[in-house]
Amino acid sequence: MNRKAVLVVDDEADIRELLVLTLSRMGVDADTASTVKEAEEALKLRQYDLALTDMRLPDGDGLTVLRYIAEHHGNTPVAVITAYGSTENAVAALKAGAFDYVAKPIRLEQLRPLVMSALKLPKPVQSRRVATGEVAQPGLPRLLGESPPILRAREMIAKLARSQAPVYITGESGSGKEVAARLIHSGSSRADAPFVAVNCGAIPENLMESEFFGYKKGAFTGADTDKMGYLKAAEKGTLFLDEVGDLPLGMQVKLLRVIQEKKVRRVGDTVEDPIDVRIISATHRNLSEQVDAGQFRQDLFYRLNVIEMKMPSLREIPEDIALIVHEVLERLARQSGNPPPAIAEEAMLALRRYDFPGNVRELENILERALALCSDNKILESDLYLTQATSKDRLPPLDGALGTRGLPLHDFLDQVEREAITKALEATRFNKTAAAKLLGITFRSLRYRLDRLGID
Repeated sequence: MNRKAVLVVDDEADIRELLVLTLSRMGVDADTASTVKEAEEALKLRQYDLALTDMRLPDGDGLTVLRYIAEHHGNTPVAVITAYGSTENAVAALKAGAFDYVAKPIRLEQLRPLVMSALKLPKPVQSRRVATGEVAQPGLPRLLGESPPILRAREMIAKLARSQAPVYITGESGSGKEVAARLIHSGSSRADAPFVAVNCGAIPENLMESEFFGYKKGAFTGADTDKMGYLKAAEKGTLFLDEVGDLPLGMQVKLLRVIQEKKVRRVGDTVEDPIDVRIISATHRNLSEQVDAGQFRQDLFYRLNVIEMKMPSLREIPEDIALIVHEVLERLARQSGNPPPAIAEEAMLALRRYDFPGNVRELENILERALALCSDNKILESDLYLTQATSKDRLPPLDGALGTRGLPLHDFLDQVEREAITKALEATRFNKTAAAKLLGITFRSLRYRLDRLGID
């Protein structure tokens, strides 16, 4: 088996010696260079699995080495060595495509996992195949579609999978931000480690510290055993912070320190444990506006928003809706053990013209309900029950000034509601709890409607 090879580029002899010794003990070959020119000459002679370069060099900087490798040796990841506290240089390198960075003075407990992670990195073509769904992986969602926005998203996912940079994903609710995060993780060198997803808006503020950092037995009343927090649970993997804008300011300060120090201390503990975690965050909010309003820390925002990625809304990709609809229906049919349903042309046209304020998540709910309510395993437009107020140019024509089907508007709406509730009850064998869930309303709301409409 061929030994891995790393190129070390630094003008300080003692740093080069330290890195070579560390790499040798890890079973990795190392060559050295002290200038940009020497690095370029070394790269012409050998293919390296990783380049470690200082940012300051006598005849240039680490970004010059990074750009040269990106142009001539695209498969080789590059990690940069920055001066202590030089966050700007580290962020600039990550934005330029660096795999990761390590700060001076170099701490070996941080360097070793960086090197191991880089050496496990899949080739670009493998990352791209995961991102595009060419490689089927059990439990891994797919980013469906062939529209330009989806193709750009796939390319970005493949690129981000080959980096350790913090990623900030924006997009409307239901647009697939967690899907993108999971694909980035699955195409990365961290794919074999945990992916831990946390909804920051669902954790009570008084429990946040113990949930994120964990706690020691006896730290407080009820702490009967040691507990691992989210950060430690994601060790060597990825922590996905969904709705990160919901973090209270006090928790933002603590999270910032963890990101800077790469250490975490459990509640009630006296020692800090090093952590190796990549953070991907997401929100449907405008964090820049929250920063301006003093609701989100600017320094944490810059730490999280190293590379920004936007997920398109469903109404931005109408040409992909038919593909997504068929994929969702096939999945729902497999889950129920039934053949995939047909969908009427008018129903598909209605879906293409609908606004989808809830995006893909809303589309899945609409189709799940329609599949339960349709007859003869064929979905008609009437089975969709789309919210007319949010659909474009889709208000139904009225047969008179006040109604349709020859009924006053109030009676017509009651009839539509009665039909929907009756179908839901029949589809769930008159289980009112299940019917309420199918209709997207509460059990109490269903009871009220049953009484009002006189449905027994």
